[in-house]
Amino acid sequence: MQTMKLNYYPDTDSLYIDLSEQASVESHEISEGVVLDYDAHGKLVGIDDNASAKVELQKIIVSKLPGSIETIAG
Repeated sequence: MQTMKLNYYPDTDSLYIDLSEQASVESHEISEGVVLDYDAHGKLVGIDDNASAKVELQKIIVSKLPGSIETIAG
């Protein structure tokens, strides 16, 4: 089963969206502060961005996902 994870790192103000458990081997910055990570087969495995400059982090709304949602406070 694939798991998508959202992780916020306050020390770098980075929001990382982990789309796969596969390791990233290549990264491409597609716009200022937005980086896409790819695995060895060219499949997108993660998205990294400078969070507070691009997204509102006070509330996250999840809608119509096919699996369960787990929250881990940090």
